Amino acid sequence: MKTEGYNPKILVFSTDKISDPGIDQAGLRKLHYSPKVYVISLPCSSGVKPRWIMKAFEEGFDGVFIAADGHECSYSSKCAEYTNNIIVEAQQLMKERSINTKRIRMAAICSVCAEPFVNHMGTFSKILSELGSVKNEIESNS
Repeated sequence: MKTEGYNPKILVFSTDKISDPGIDQAGLRKLHYSPKVYVISLPCSSGVKPRWIMKAFEEGFDGVFIAADGHECSYSSKCAEYTNNIIVEAQQLMKERSINTKRIRMAAICSVCAEPFVNHMGTFSKILSELGSVKNEIESNS
């Protein structure tokens, strides 16, 4: 269901030591991305809970993006593996509730990755705008 001009609301889970500086640089350099992108900072991307992702959809976020630590994580050498498992579990919950799994994305965002972050938000916004509001999916399954 393509929705012309729809500006999706995106929740980003970011990490304070790895991806936050890159996201901050995007703002400091005045690189444009949607004002409907909201960032929550955590110590480690493997700390995100699948229920938080589902709660974001219930609260009207059209997409969830995890700015993952990858192999740079100072908390665990298996951070990338753990974060991937979180995505897999969240996608299963999404399927059970008939929420399109294209509404969740993950990418490693480093401390100097301002342009890649902006590019990810642009691409993700386009995908989500074509899907339309998550509320339509949730309401049609109630």
